[in-house]
Amino acid sequence: MSQLFTPLRLRGVTLPNRVAVSPMCEYSAGPDGLPHNWHLVHLGSRAVGGAGLVLTEATAVLPEGRITPQDVGIWSDAHVEAWRPITAFLTEQGAVPGVQLAHAGFKASTARPWAQRQGGVPDAEGGWTPVGPGAEPFIPSYRTPTALDEAGIAAVVEAFAVAARRALDAGFAVVEIHAAHGYLLHEFLSPLTNHRTDGYGGDLDGRMRLTLEVARAVRAAVGEDVPVLARISATDWVEGGWTVEDSVALARELAGAGVDLIDCSSGGAAPRATIPVGPGYQVPLAARVRRDAGVPTGAVGLITEPEQAEEIVTSGQADLVLLGRELLRDPYWPRRAAAKLGAEPGWPSQYLRAW
Repeated sequence: MSQLFTPLRLRGVTLPNRVAVSPMCEYSAGPDGLPHNWHLVHLGSRAVGGAGLVLTEATAVLPEGRITPQDVGIWSDAHVEAWRPITAFLTEQGAVPGVQLAHAGFKASTARPWAQRQGGVPDAEGGWTPVGPGAEPFIPSYRTPTALDEAGIAAVVEAFAVAARRALDAGFAVVEIHAAHGYLLHEFLSPLTNHRTDGYGGDLDGRMRLTLEVARAVRAAVGEDVPVLARISATDWVEGGWTVEDSVALARELAGAGVDLIDCSSGGAAPRATIPVGPGYQVPLAARVRRDAGVPTGAVGLITEPEQAEEIVTSGQADLVLLGRELLRDPYWPRRAAAKLGAEPGWPSQYLRAW
């Protein structure tokens, strides 16, 4: 029996299988950050394809938390209304809809990847001044951020909580906190980017403080039955940066703050890092956090083959497998994988004539 296609219960929600759509930015919203037909079809086709959990792209909790002016958000009631038909369709197809709540920090107000000109977007073209733990830009071509003071930090924490409540109103059943890839929460976690000397910097406890405050605020906002995940960069892949040992410590604290599963990615805090990219290269990070912190984990990163995903779950390296690029190439990967692994693929009635 395939373990990849067994249910996973997280608090009051049961995922029908262990395959999740990894958050993937689409950079396709309008200037108001509202999702539209692209997001319905993009996310909806992965639900039709059989993924148990469909996570949105990084969804900004504040306008200034967007990576690009074309990112989606959930900072207003208008966003709630725009997300509702999307979450309804995902649910109708048997998937669990999840939202990744995010703030881009000093990586905000940048051009989307296919723009002719890269780097920071000026105010005249819809950009804004980003914020971060300090006043240093990520790279010289990005905009110089304003360092958050304690009032600004408190506003960010509140924005995550309000966004989590809106997410439930919008029909999402799972909430993920984005604390990875060099965005705001990761910027506070990593010693490469956090040079503060106040209570939000310095030692590991100080650097973890903001992420833990956000986790506690989100848990309080959604209640006891809603699963809360956290995506972390389990290592910076840079000497003197965030390490997997730090991630184990953070995972223990996040579990105590009400987080149910740690989604283990890596990198993003440094513009140059030596990353051993290859099939499943981040899986050992998920395995280490799961083993040493005693918390459920999700594995992500060049997972492409059904047998590979099955082994990750059956060997106890992770509880959930998140696919990104492979699901862009084939939205129906979960159903094909189920058939290959001897599970019921569960094709929609509309598609049965093809099999």
